[in-house]
Amino acid sequence: MTSFCCETMDRQVNLTCDLHDDPFECGDAVVTFSPKFQEYGLIIHDGGASFLEITFCPWCGRRLPESQRDRWFEELERRGIDPWNDDVPAEFEDARWLDPKNCT
Repeated sequence: MTSFCCETMDRQVNLTCDLHDDPFECGDAVVTFSPKFQEYGLIIHDGGASFLEITFCPWCGRRLPESQRDRWFEELERRGIDPWNDDVPAEFEDARWLDPKNCT
């Protein structure tokens, strides 16, 4: 379970909409969070999954955790896994890979 910097960020990241299953389709959704990369972003409602990465919370101003995107790719490369062509282990689809006890 991820804890967020403030209640507003928590509400925004966990926003549910009765009309849209995908937050990128919902005009009320403004923030996205990627557990596997530990990245936060402002959703760009352009019909796709575009977002602008942010490093500070727009509501409380706290610094957000550093993105783990590069580390994610480096760890897969270290294991000989090509994320574009190979099956990526399930623990790499969320934050489990960040805890070495969860990876085999």
